[in-house]
Amino acid sequence: MISRRSLLKGIGAGLALAPLAAPASAELVYNTMERRWEEIDPMQRLYQRKNPPAKYRRQSVFVATKEEPGTIIIDTDSKFLYYIVSPNRAIRYGIGVGREGFGWGGTVKVGRKEEWPTWTPPPEMRAREAREGRILPASMKGGVDNPLGARALYLFRGAQDTLYRIHGTNQPWSIGLNLSSGCFRMLNKDVEDLYARAGIGTKVIVVGPGQSASRHLNTLDNPLSRIFGG
Repeated sequence: MISRRSLLKGIGAGLALAPLAAPASAELVYNTMERRWEEIDPMQRLYQRKNPPAKYRRQSVFVATKEEPGTIIIDTDSKFLYYIVSPNRAIRYGIGVGREGFGWGGTVKVGRKEEWPTWTPPPEMRAREAREGRILPASMKGGVDNPLGARALYLFRGAQDTLYRIHGTNQPWSIGLNLSSGCFRMLNKDVEDLYARAGIGTKVIVVGPGQSASRHLNTLDNPLSRIFGG
């Protein structure tokens, strides 16, 4: 008969001899202070900060805007996406901005929506990553490991797909950062919430780098805080 102590000792020895999992490939993160790309180990980031800072959590905020309810405003510099609820309220989400997302601005619309979308990296992305020794698949079916996450909203200009997307991510630590890949990424639970609110044809205003979102929206302090404090 094998005693419980012997069994536990055997399991412990087996674990000690088991090979460690290979580290995940590094992700390039843009350091805005030093204006250069840095390699970050996603697993190290995952353990250091499983969730983004509190300011990037989904929340209702007071705003002043002339944009119609249902409009989406993306502030790429501040890493916030706003869904306008009324002239004085919006839902604010934290986002991460990929290389494909932080170099442009303009007004587009949601032309297509997908749940657990298939990821098809464009040829220029595959070529760029191949030069760095990272081989991307021609396509990847939707799922928990897919870079597009749980939902994707495809941005169109007229009838033309711009190839820009608002999508989920399986890397929550990346919210609030500029990343080497992707467009506008959100926590999966947040993109699911936005997906349920924003229909086909939703107006999307992308405020590009170095531009001020105040032309479209200003955030305000909670007026009740002046009365009750906080």
